[in-house]
Amino acid sequence: MKDSLAPGIEHEQTVTTTPAMGVAHLGPGPGVLSTPSMIGLMEQTCLESAKPHLDASESTVGTMVHIWHRAAVPIGKDVTVWCKLLERDRRKLLYEVKVTHGADVIGDGTHERFVVDLSKFNKK
Repeated sequence: MKDSLAPGIEHEQTVTTTPAMGVAHLGPGPGVLSTPSMIGLMEQTCLESAKPHLDASESTVGTMVHIWHRAAVPIGKDVTVWCKLLERDRRKLLYEVKVTHGADVIGDGTHERFVVDLSKFNKK
């Protein structure tokens, strides 16, 4: 892990929601973005923010989410997913996360990740 993995790092991506990201239990129709899919987008954005600052044998895994899902967004619409690294305590990373659709906040909160050595996962 490089010293450049430091508080203040931000990352943002825009994603078009797909039917696979929808809430299936609401029945037929265009649907809306599900909470698990929204959280997955937040996690992916945080992972992408850390990648340039990790060694080749490292990655990050999610360890905590504290998220509010504040509004619905229809499937097929774009959402912007943003994160900012707030704290780094050795291998523990705490992010602020937010998903928006236009001016509307769809979800926000905090997400904790931990830097792991992938070679340890491959041992039997």
